[in-house]
Amino acid sequence: MFTSRNIGSVIRVVNASRQKHTLPQLPYEYNALEPVISREIMSLHHSKHHATYVNNLNAAEEKLAQAQAKGDIQTVISLAPALKFNGGGHINHTIFWQNLSANGGQPSGALLKAIEQDFGSLENMKNQLAASSVAVQGSGWGWLGYNKQLKKLQIATCQNQDPLQATTGLIPLFGIDVWEHAYYLQYKNVRADYVKAIFDVANWQDISSRYENALK
Repeated sequence: MFTSRNIGSVIRVVNASRQKHTLPQLPYEYNALEPVISREIMSLHHSKHHATYVNNLNAAEEKLAQAQAKGDIQTVISLAPALKFNGGGHINHTIFWQNLSANGGQPSGALLKAIEQDFGSLENMKNQLAASSVAVQGSGWGWLGYNKQLKKLQIATCQNQDPLQATTGLIPLFGIDVWEHAYYLQYKNVRADYVKAIFDVANWQDISSRYENALK
């Protein structure tokens, strides 16, 4: 029979074995993406917004471990929205930082061939992804993803911080954050200008690497 002491021991073991999520370091300085994305936005976006997702995810997972140890199904169920929102925020932003670079270059090789095959041209893909991203109602993300079943690139959008793969099954390659905190201080309410500009700092080497891994 479980006593309160037994339950406390289980919680401590679960929490000790669970590795806490941490805020990833950026592979560049906060001002590296200027003038496309300002230093102020990058600093707030990374050190405040992403950090909050990480902290809230860790807190939700700790509560989940405690609820599971107690067999408290109601609490386990009630934590699902927080886990989805903050877990998605952590996943999405971790990809987003790697997707950007001051010297992103242009797609080439297998990725460029796939883009041309599935969209007709690089410009067509950019236009479709931009249009979908701008059209997101409220907050969310626009994505270029890979459909492993159909073996083709596809464009999709997700609301709020819903993670692409868990939501649509697509493997995320390139994401555009269209939450206002990603652009409003610089672009105000003209989301379209921000979305158009972000392609200038797209890290095509990272996107190509994700595509190659998705093919495996």
